Amino acid sequence: MPPDIPWADAVRREAFLTWFARIAPAHGLQSDTLAAASADASFRRYFRVRGRAGTLIVMDAPPPLEDVRPFVRMAGRIAGAGLNAPQVLENDPGQGFLLLTDLGSTLYLDALREAGPAEADRLMREALQALVHFQLHVGHEDLPAYDEALLARELALFPEWCVQREFGITWTPAQQATWDRVSRALIDSALAQPQVTVHRDWMPRNLMIADPNPGILDFQDAVRGPVTYDVASMLRDAFLSWDEPREIDWAVRWWEQARRAGIPLGETMGHDFGEFWRALEWMGLQRHLKVLGIFCRLKHRDGKPKYADDLPRFFSYATRVANRYGPLRPLLPLLEPMSGKSVASGFTF
Repeated sequence: MPPDIPWADAVRREAFLTWFARIAPAHGLQSDTLAAASADASFRRYFRVRGRAGTLIVMDAPPPLEDVRPFVRMAGRIAGAGLNAPQVLENDPGQGFLLLTDLGSTLYLDALREAGPAEADRLMREALQALVHFQLHVGHEDLPAYDEALLARELALFPEWCVQREFGITWTPAQQATWDRVSRALIDSALAQPQVTVHRDWMPRNLMIADPNPGILDFQDAVRGPVTYDVASMLRDAFLSWDEPREIDWAVRWWEQARRAGIPLGETMGHDFGEFWRALEWMGLQRHLKVLGIFCRLKHRDGKPKYADDLPRFFSYATRVANRYGPLRPLLPLLEPMSGKSVASGFTF
C-alpha cells in the first residue's frame, strides 16, 4: 500500500487491501500506482490506479456513513440513457468499495476558470444540452421525491449551522416568523413546478471534460423534483460566478431546448420565459440557503473549513434574488448581519 494513502481505521484498511487483492488480477491493477484522486464534501474518497487498459478509479465509501447502491443504480441508468457516467466494474456494497472507469482528471470547473468567453460558452452549452437529455431520458418514477419534508430539512440547515453556529446569532420570535414565511414561499414555489429527474448537484465541480462531453459524477443523491433545480445549480455555482446576462442567455437556451424536447414545464413556464426565470431564481435561493448551512456544517462538524471561504458568494446570490421579489424581500434584514458588505453593495466575482 502506498504511504500517501492514510487510513484512520486499521480495520477498514485491511478490508480494502483484501478486496483490492481479490479484484486486482482481473483488471491488471498495479497496487504501487494507487494514489489519491479526489475527495468531496461527503465521506467518500477516490483513488486512481493503473490497470491493464489504462487508469481506473477506486471509490472508498465507508458504511454506514455512505451507501454505494444508489450510485451503482444511477450509473447504469445514466449510461443507459446514452450519457457519459463511470462504468461500475467491481461492486462491494457491503464494504463500500467500487472500481470505476476513469473519466479523466479535468474538471469542468477548472476548464471554465481557464477558458476564454467563447470556450466557456461552448462548455456551458454542452453541459446544459446534456442536462436536457438527462432530464428527458433518465427515469425518475422510482426515485425519492424532493418533497416538502426534504425541502424543509434542507432550509433548516441555514438557521442551525450558518446563523447560530457560524455567526452566533439567535433570532427573535419575529425574525423566526419572517424566516418561516419566506421558507414557506420557497417550498410552495418548488412544489408547484413540474417534476423531472434531479441530479441535485449538476455543477462544474461534478462534470468532467470527457468524450463524449461532459462526464457526469456525484449523481447518487438524485431525486424526483422541480424542473428548474439543476439549471439553477449550473448557472449559480458554488465556486464560480457569471454575470447575469450570461446566466440569462444560457437559461434561455436551456428553456428553448427543453420546450422542443418535450420536458414538462407547465402552462405558465412553458410559454413565458419570465415566469420560468422567476421559478429558477426562487429554486436557486432555496439551494443557496441550504448550501450556506452545509458549508458551515462542513466547517464546524466535519473539520473542512475551506468551504466557508465561499460563503460571500452565496450571500451575494441570496441577496440578489431576495431584493428582486417582494415576497422574499423580508429575508434581507436576516441576511445583513452575516453578510455585511455583500448585502450592502453587492458581492461580485
